[in-house]
Amino acid sequence: QVQLVESGGGLVQAGGSLRLSCAASGRTFSTTTMGWFRQAPGKEREFVGRIWSGGNTYYADSVKGRFTISRDNAKNTVYLQMNSLKPEDTAVYYCARGRAFSSNNLAEYDSWGQGTQVTVSS
Repeated sequence: QVQLVESGGGLVQAGGSLRLSCAASGRTFSTTTMGWFRQAPGKEREFVGRIWSGGNTYYADSVKGRFTISRDNAKNTVYLQMNSLKPEDTAVYYCARGRAFSSNNLAEYDSWGQGTQVTVSS
């Protein structure tokens, strides 16, 4: 099984930036999709973005142009760079491992991290 550990969350002001990291253990990191999801209080968990093994990325409309996903296969780590943060970005952020070409469906991901809190103040 793969184990995922997120880090980098915290409190930032609106308009600021934050970078989240997700460190993975296991032997298949380089061949799988890595996704980012978030869940705000009282809300359903929602898709943020994903990156395929070859580096292709896709994002939810709500974060497109502000967030960037990258991965370093040599370090078994995926990153979420968040710029121009808004109060509505406040949520617990999760990374997840999918299949070779997973999309934005939660059902396509089978391993999840514990989550890291991101709070954006006005």
